Amino acid sequence: MTIISNPVLRGFNPDASMLRVGDDYYIATSTFEWFPGVQIHHSRDLVHWRMLTRPLSEVSQLDLRGTPSSGGIWAPALTYHNGTFYLMITDVKARRGVFKDLHNYLLTSNDIMGPWSTPIHLNSSGFDPFLFHDDDGRKYLLNMAWDYRKGKDRFSGIMMQQYSEEKRCLIGPVTKIATGTSIGVTEGPFMFKRNGWYYLLLAEGGTGWNHAATLARSRHIEGPYEYDPEFPLITTVDTPDYPLQKAGHGAIVETQNGEWYMSYICARPLPERRLSPLGRETGLARLVWTEDGWLRLTQGGKLPPVTEQAPDLPPHTFLQLPSTDDFEDEELGGQYFTLRVPASGDWLSLTERPGYLRLRGRESLYSWHNQSMVARRLDHFECEVETCVEFEPEHFNQMAGLVLYYDESDHFYLRISRDEDRGKHIALVVTKQGQYDEPDGAVVLTDNWERCYLKVIVQFHRVQFSCSPDGTTWLNIGNTLDLGQLSDEYEGKLGFTGTMIGLCAQDLSGMMKQADFDYFTIITK
Repeated sequence: MTIISNPVLRGFNPDASMLRVGDDYYIATSTFEWFPGVQIHHSRDLVHWRMLTRPLSEVSQLDLRGTPSSGGIWAPALTYHNGTFYLMITDVKARRGVFKDLHNYLLTSNDIMGPWSTPIHLNSSGFDPFLFHDDDGRKYLLNMAWDYRKGKDRFSGIMMQQYSEEKRCLIGPVTKIATGTSIGVTEGPFMFKRNGWYYLLLAEGGTGWNHAATLARSRHIEGPYEYDPEFPLITTVDTPDYPLQKAGHGAIVETQNGEWYMSYICARPLPERRLSPLGRETGLARLVWTEDGWLRLTQGGKLPPVTEQAPDLPPHTFLQLPSTDDFEDEELGGQYFTLRVPASGDWLSLTERPGYLRLRGRESLYSWHNQSMVARRLDHFECEVETCVEFEPEHFNQMAGLVLYYDESDHFYLRISRDEDRGKHIALVVTKQGQYDEPDGAVVLTDNWERCYLKVIVQFHRVQFSCSPDGTTWLNIGNTLDLGQLSDEYEGKLGFTGTMIGLCAQDLSGMMKQADFDYFTIITK
């Protein structure tokens, strides 16, 4: 029996929207403030997955400059009808206090690889939009509605309105079709139809430790909806020691052979700690129908499966990324993101010095606008990351190096710089809850440091940075740091992303000093 090992999409891959078209399966996940927007993953057997494409690749489709951390793209919803792919997104522009400044857009394409249309604005009443295609050809937009008023339930229900493809806008009345169960915090609607029933899968309980997914149904699309009497379908709320936590927010597909699976999000906490620095990830659960028309986890109970029986489909593997990227290609690989802005030639080049990633320094790691950073997800609790950089800073405002980054308020940065006291040197910078610090232990670079090798070793909660003049003899810089700091839950932080590991450069003088990175190696255990 072939096994699915969860999570199937590891590291910061939340809000999974799963879709089957013929023999192909797709999962779209949120990218928040990272560019390009939305990741679409592909599989043919639900066991092996690859990152396939990122639809929002132009500023004309997605402008994230000034977007707050954990804002940007929330909960994409991918659907398909009559030869067209439909992608719903929420773009969150502000999330302070009780308000949510956000906008819901629709994009379409005849090919999953694009090109995708210019986004059409549909509404701004709440987040988690989903476009349902009914049997009669009518289309309906569902989204949760946000109510900021004092004394009101901020998650005020699931709203529905018809979408006119001809007019490219919403038409007709807005109807509240569901308010959720006693779990509360109802969001993330996903709708499908079977045997004359409209089924509505809802995320509930918030995206933290109380997260869950609940199924409801109705004979009429506008309701009333009855809830599964044994709700929720999946949750870990009462099992804090279970290896997969925060289970909820799903989508459901039927395989070619009549098997049923649900995508769900989850998180793997650090051992014996309620902190999950890898972010929310994506898993799969096999489902079975009851005689009275409800879905249950095939394994029984409500816990997300750590391993799951794969469907009866031919195995379909993909080439794995090599552990080292030597930057030989002329474009960045699909594993990389940039922060809020696209990888444009004014600050990034893979061709000016072939075999190197050249970054020109711009704004600080605190900026919401024009950072020069290339990063990828941290997806394992045990790994070793290494790079080699050639960089000749002229003063303290010019820096470049290796960063473990959650957001501007929490990150660890091993950087090369120069000042009037130490000359050229390597030092560690730690920002914790917005407080900047430079721990002792800087290494002054003598003439034998023609190139600077930088490394970080992650062993669960322990993070150790080091440097080397030759890639062989390594010097630890600073004490071990706590990976748990780079978590959504750390000291009450309200974020939704995960730890990224990146290469970056800053030049606060505005001269855009360049740094050349020779390679980027990530070895996981």
